[in-house]
Amino acid sequence: MPTAGPSLPTARTIQVDTRGAMILDEESPETRDSRGIYFPNYIEPVSHIAVDIGGSLAKVIYFTRSTNPPSSPSQIATRGSSPSDVFTPLSSSPPKDSPLSSPPPSARLNGHPKGALTPAVLEHCNSHGGYLDVPNHRHDSTTSRTDVDYLHDSLLRRASVQHFPGGSLNFERFETEHIDECVAFIRTLIERSAAINGVALEEMRRGVKVIATGGGAHRFYAQLGAELQVEVHREDEMACLIEGLKFITLIPDEVYYFSDELIHSVSHPNQHQLERPSPDPPKYAVSFVQHPVPQLPCLLVNIGSGVSIVKVDEDGSYERVSGTSLGGGTLWGLLSLLTPATTFDEMLALSEEGDNETVDMLVGDIYGSDYSKLGLKSTMIASTFGKVFKKQGGKRGTFSPEDISKSLLYAISNNIGQIAYMNAEKYNLDRIYFGGYFIRGHAATISTLSYAIRFWSKGTKRALFLRHEGFLGAVGAWIKNIGEEEEEEGER
Repeated sequence: MPTAGPSLPTARTIQVDTRGAMILDEESPETRDSRGIYFPNYIEPVSHIAVDIGGSLAKVIYFTRSTNPPSSPSQIATRGSSPSDVFTPLSSSPPKDSPLSSPPPSARLNGHPKGALTPAVLEHCNSHGGYLDVPNHRHDSTTSRTDVDYLHDSLLRRASVQHFPGGSLNFERFETEHIDECVAFIRTLIERSAAINGVALEEMRRGVKVIATGGGAHRFYAQLGAELQVEVHREDEMACLIEGLKFITLIPDEVYYFSDELIHSVSHPNQHQLERPSPDPPKYAVSFVQHPVPQLPCLLVNIGSGVSIVKVDEDGSYERVSGTSLGGGTLWGLLSLLTPATTFDEMLALSEEGDNETVDMLVGDIYGSDYSKLGLKSTMIASTFGKVFKKQGGKRGTFSPEDISKSLLYAISNNIGQIAYMNAEKYNLDRIYFGGYFIRGHAATISTLSYAIRFWSKGTKRALFLRHEGFLGAVGAWIKNIGEEEEEEGER
């Protein structure tokens, strides 16, 4: 008798109030893909921190209460007349003190306060105010400066545990090989939250739990529990990825795509004629999907250290249908061997200055011109690194780190784009979302993936991207537990 296969999860109702949600301004270039999201109408306390620990990066998400957004909503341009004006917010390279080589986490948390956690347990203070009461040590009718300050702080703490609307979802990331920094950041967040809420650290720990997903949720499970001294739950990586996609697509100005003109201007800076008909979006524009709703069915291409390609059905059920080992880890590893760059952002910065034509063999190098019969332009890459083995004057040529970086970025991106297209065609899916930290809001990567989808589909399919592309798993772990906590409250 055949055994029954695993049951597929059904779509869940997302219970966070996303009305009026806004993506906040970036604090600096390196936060362009980890900007906070402000929810003006969400009122419930959140007592958990989500962490997605992958092979290369660990991503952390936590919610803090605030009645006003920390800064104005982000205003990335959606219209323009030149490519440089439009995609700069997405393609600008971070400085060398990027999140992959950033200051100690405790300094970042204290240097850039983002509020405090407000676990539900803090709502059970006694009716007299508990630890929020003003101290009774005045000796006369004159209110001292100390008492006024204490009253102000107390009122702020009292407000933080009431059902006042508004709060921000915050995003952080760390290299997995430096997981101790990630754990230290979470520990500092919990300790700081206890101090701001005016409660004992042990009480705070009882009201907070860490939701871990990704491969590292198993590898570092014991370390998280022992060092943080809080409850740690593990969630399935793929389920969190899909939940994260369904939720994040509800956020206005989250999903975007490059117009055909912009794709071409980045991929072929020396050409001016499009190779395929344009569906007529705004020229040279980063265009945002209007009226955000969960767009199912779809194909999700998650590019981390490796690549997973997931088919998501209309009811939210999913299946991993393909993938490849040639992903972000491949690019990072090869460029670590071949260039002086030490971080992924440095490698992307090198690629921006490179010219792959000095390294790659093009169609024109073989035929001398276009191969029109097969629809191949002379500038199309025929062989990645195809010029490296050729000798000039009996000597092997030398190649710059910038050119090598551009060539490998194109090679990995083109390969992923073609595999994604073939799976979208196989399963008759028009919406193709690209996520994962390989993308990093980098214009050349986005244009290469977009061009591959547009070229192979003859303009019938479009590549869609996410401004929080690397946080889907962490967002999914966070949102799944929003529902669980509300269910637990209802059972009490």
